[in-house]
Amino acid sequence: MRAIRVLSAALLTLGLAAAPAAADSSPSPSASTDGKAPTQAGTSFRTAAEMEQGQTATASASTGDYLYWSFPADTGQRPTVKATVKLPGSHAAQTWQLDVYDGLRRHQSCQYGAATRTAEQGSATVELACVLRTVRAWSEPWANDPLPGTYYVRLTVLNLGSADLGLPVRAEVRADSKNIGGAAAVDGSLGKPLVPGIAVKSDAEKDGSKSAVLSAIEPDDGWSSHWWSSRWVWTAVGGVLAALAGIGGYALTRGRGRPTYVPPGA
Repeated sequence: MRAIRVLSAALLTLGLAAAPAAADSSPSPSASTDGKAPTQAGTSFRTAAEMEQGQTATASASTGDYLYWSFPADTGQRPTVKATVKLPGSHAAQTWQLDVYDGLRRHQSCQYGAATRTAEQGSATVELACVLRTVRAWSEPWANDPLPGTYYVRLTVLNLGSADLGLPVRAEVRADSKNIGGAAAVDGSLGKPLVPGIAVKSDAEKDGSKSAVLSAIEPDDGWSSHWWSSRWVWTAVGGVLAALAGIGGYALTRGRGRPTYVPPGA
């Protein structure tokens, strides 16, 4: 029974020590306090306007333009991208679409959300949303799973009459994430996040030279190391509980020990 008390104390200490670590391992992203949200959009993947999660990027453009933004997403996050387009006072029916691509420029499908919507004639605004799948630390080469790195947002109109071409519009885009934690952990990790210019930066660090990096955006707390997750905590706690259950079961079933000796003929 002394062993049971010792293991119980160890379990309590482990739980108290591990709980803050699990909570701090994947903090929720917040708006950057250093950089300002972009007020214009890019016209291609290479010129995409960089924004942080939690920021609301804005842009003034003409109907028919392709608008691009980019933001970082790390392992265990489930990004949600929302866009609002303010339309001119007079226009015909228009269908707007929000597309999201990962660092390899692979189109990522939405789990749910209205990524394509039609604004009826005379509508003042149209709102779009796309909730992506959880970003994984590693994936098979043939799979299309979201991976950590830069994500690109493209906003455009699909069907457009010649009368509406070039009319002024104003767009607002925002990206936020929900941290899923150890439930999305996998065995494996990428060598580097899928960020434009990461290979150039790595080569420059090796030979000591200075080279231009195409993208400098990253999560507020940096890219995760990919090996730690709350799954380690629950694995350790489960092992200790299993040990306690084994010791308790043995203590209950072992009986009172050897029987008392009775002399022959007594």
